[in-house]
Amino acid sequence: MTDFMTDSRHDLIASDRVEGTAVYNRQGEHLGKIDNFMVEKRSGQVRYATLSFGGFLGIGNDHYPLPWSILTYDTDKGGYVIDLDKQVLDNAPRYAADARPDYDEAFGRNVYQYYGVVYPW
Repeated sequence: MTDFMTDSRHDLIASDRVEGTAVYNRQGEHLGKIDNFMVEKRSGQVRYATLSFGGFLGIGNDHYPLPWSILTYDTDKGGYVIDLDKQVLDNAPRYAADARPDYDEAFGRNVYQYYGVVYPW
């Protein structure tokens, strides 16, 4: 069976293979992992990947919504890479696991603006 995560001939990946994938910055620092991602119901476009970071054994993790467009998959690392210094997460939009936001337009604009990306919807 082909490993779709490392086989560059495939452009698609199943959602369960994305969840849990490591996220690194350009300096190679491990920032966390993809907890889940949010898909726009009508267009099918992925809007956010939620980075899970902090805590111990999954308890107390903060969740950071990241615009999907700022993530790049790196086959050598086996994870996503983002041009982001670890300290940028200190003030980034986030939420606790038990306090998922509404993901309304105001929230989306805030997240995209924080990362310097134009909110496309």
